[in-house]
Amino acid sequence: MSALREFGSGVAVLGRGLRLWGTSPRLMLLGAVPALIVGAVFVGLLVLLNGHTDELAALVTPFADRWPEWGRVAVRAGVGVAVALLAVLLAVVTFTAVTLLVGDPFYERIWRRVEQREGGAPDDVDGGFWRGVLRSVGDSVRLLLATAAVGVCLFVGGFVPVVGQTVVPVLGALTGGWFLAVELTGFALDARGRSLRQRRAALAVNRWRTLGFGTATWLSFFVPLGAVVVMPAAVAGATLLARDAAREQDALACRVQVRQGGEEASPPPSRRRRQNEDRQGRGDRHQP
Repeated sequence: MSALREFGSGVAVLGRGLRLWGTSPRLMLLGAVPALIVGAVFVGLLVLLNGHTDELAALVTPFADRWPEWGRVAVRAGVGVAVALLAVLLAVVTFTAVTLLVGDPFYERIWRRVEQREGGAPDDVDGGFWRGVLRSVGDSVRLLLATAAVGVCLFVGGFVPVVGQTVVPVLGALTGGWFLAVELTGFALDARGRSLRQRRAALAVNRWRTLGFGTATWLSFFVPLGAVVVMPAAVAGATLLARDAAREQDALACRVQVRQGGEEASPPPSRRRRQNEDRQGRGDRHQP
């Protein structure tokens, strides 16, 4: 399947998540409340930053003070775009992480509803409330640091005339979409025993579909009240995306094992986790 078609199928996954507004409107309204509260705070911060973009651009380009006016304006316009893009990139990923943390009970219910509807839901894992919160915060911080690193590279690219105003925003949307997808699939892939690194690997099996879903979610956040409406739908769509990604990763691992032949290789992560739980249960039953 072509990359463009896979990208479109990722966009369609978000559309499938939006359908939940028609089948479970009360649950989706509950999921919209945290997005509304957190979104209002972040919009205020972005508006405040936008009012000082010109000053920030002049602050980081003192070398252009003695340039001809056309050169100074062009460079500082590019820097202003880069500053705004970096701020938006960090804000959207941070908004998603904070909203998922604040609205965890509501979004977990949405995730479970989708899992039960689709069938084959993973078993409940009782790791403790605070342990789950700390793991979620740790994953979000690591993702935010990775986003910031990429954002700095895009910021530097904003200094390049023309490229900074055309290519860099597109790369910013794709990058933001990828990190959004990784963040939103946390519920479903954590329940299947995937660490953050394994989560990224699973989503990379079909990278273009992941980018299609993430980029569509990213762009919808810029529509007025889009984040409020889309956030619960994005959790539902991310669950569908994660289920497909985990299934495809397991199938790919099995194909690799078949090609290797000979000795039996280790099972995929989801099956390996179930085997470990079975061994632990048998050990507990044998204890006096």
